[in-house]
Amino acid sequence: MKMRGARIVMECLLEQGVDTVFGYPGGTILNVYDELELSGYGEKIRHILTSHEQGASHAADGYARSTGKVGVCFATSGPGATNLTTGIATAYYDSSPVVFITCNVNENLIGKDSFQEVDITGITMPITKCNYLVRNVEDLADIIREAFAIARSGRPGPVLIDIVKNVTSDECEFEPLPLEQHAQHGRLARLLRRASHDLKDPEPDRRDVDALLAMIGEAERPLVLVGGGVIRSKGAVPEFRKFAEALGAPVASTIMGGAALPGNHPLFTGMIGMHGSHASNYAASECDLLIAIGCRFSDRVATDPATFAQKAKVVHIDIDRSEIDKNVKTDHHIIGDARQVLELLNKGMKKREFKEWREWVFSHKEVPLKKDDILHPHEVLEMIQEVTDGQAIIATDVGQHQMWSAQYYHFSRPGQLITSGGFGTMGFGLGAAIGAKTGNPDQVVVHCTGDGSFRMNCNELATVEHYQIPVITVIFNNHTLGMVRQWQSLIYGKRYSQTDLERGPDFVKLAEAYGISGGRAANQEEFRAQLQKAVDSGKPYLIECAIHKDAMVHPMVPGGAEATSFLLD
Repeated sequence: MKMRGARIVMECLLEQGVDTVFGYPGGTILNVYDELELSGYGEKIRHILTSHEQGASHAADGYARSTGKVGVCFATSGPGATNLTTGIATAYYDSSPVVFITCNVNENLIGKDSFQEVDITGITMPITKCNYLVRNVEDLADIIREAFAIARSGRPGPVLIDIVKNVTSDECEFEPLPLEQHAQHGRLARLLRRASHDLKDPEPDRRDVDALLAMIGEAERPLVLVGGGVIRSKGAVPEFRKFAEALGAPVASTIMGGAALPGNHPLFTGMIGMHGSHASNYAASECDLLIAIGCRFSDRVATDPATFAQKAKVVHIDIDRSEIDKNVKTDHHIIGDARQVLELLNKGMKKREFKEWREWVFSHKEVPLKKDDILHPHEVLEMIQEVTDGQAIIATDVGQHQMWSAQYYHFSRPGQLITSGGFGTMGFGLGAAIGAKTGNPDQVVVHCTGDGSFRMNCNELATVEHYQIPVITVIFNNHTLGMVRQWQSLIYGKRYSQTDLERGPDFVKLAEAYGISGGRAANQEEFRAQLQKAVDSGKPYLIECAIHKDAMVHPMVPGGAEATSFLLD
């Protein structure tokens, strides 16, 4: 039957099982928004209107990370589209599957500097897996189907579809197509036929797996490093835990690999790298075999790539061939989806135990945590753990609170930590928390943020209140840009240039202005009472925590230094 382009968009979203869209309307995308009301699609697809396009982009990302589904975000042309770019880059660097749908000016106005015209496909080319400019309504359905397939396949990531406005009003024949038939139809089928590796996960080479098993058999001091690739791979976490327990070696993680092993697992050494634990970093420096699964050896992990794990044979397992030898040179690699590789490894694994090696690794203890009358960051996370029984989804912004969250909350399942690891996006957390709670209505969602980060997108409190999304926001308020101040204190001679935030606002009053209840905490008892009140209320809630200005993230290795060159213990 004949359909307008705007209706085809809606039908294709339903084909993909989309139940939620985050977005913000504007002139060029009005036909799509009109279709939500005109044909009743708003009853099938929930639309969350955010305060800003960046908030919508982070919400779609948080939804994707916490549910494992593809997130969807709408925006209009010009500044509406460009406001998405930080969110697109955030999703790209953390391999989060989000489809961004924007609409541009009419075809006859393209390239004429028209009102709110921008080449958003050109702008986003470096930060998307793929992007499209749709100029013909007959191409629209297959492009949308293709975009979703690309977003979720292989190494997941964001895809942008920019549709010229007249395409949303043009008509063509539309044939509904069940999702399971998409790969045999139209553009997607043609893409599959011509692609050298198709849109399916590369099959791991059994010979490569056997070679790794032989290396394991010869190792005396192995270390496993787990990254976000294990979290992103459907079904990989149980296989990883089976592998780790059979190997019996210490396991470290990147920030994105948190929850691959529960935080309190006896093999887990903690996070590695710049703010990694002593156990993780010393293990990396002394291991004779490093098995890295689903990580990319960023500079926050391998602070000095030339000396990282220099005594070890390095084995890299990743679905993305381009990551191999990019940052750290390897002795062996396996290309493939983490789950598939781990399944093959588990079939050939023999039970091992490295008791003396583990004892040596875990002998490297952390600096004892402070316990006194004031509220310390680790106590905030420990109480969130206790009150929520460790089941809360934690969405963070970027800064000291992000590291504290990764260090002191014991994550136990994929999608439980929602954070910007690769791009380091301040202002990410509240939007991401909205998306996570929308996708997981039965889970407690706690938004951990700092006073600097919260200022950046606190306008999304309006979204939280309007839709009554019961996100609990916990602000670590030290009245400064804490992580920057930490660097200034340790590296820049305590010259605190432009990091002082002693300027308001009153965050509790701000929340109240949006119609959201809140409270303050300056000690453990006050925070526990506020958190319990927030959880019991089942409503949005904000807690401002008084954190000492000079509280620091321990330990710390400066960039460019060896893993054990701790600037701060």
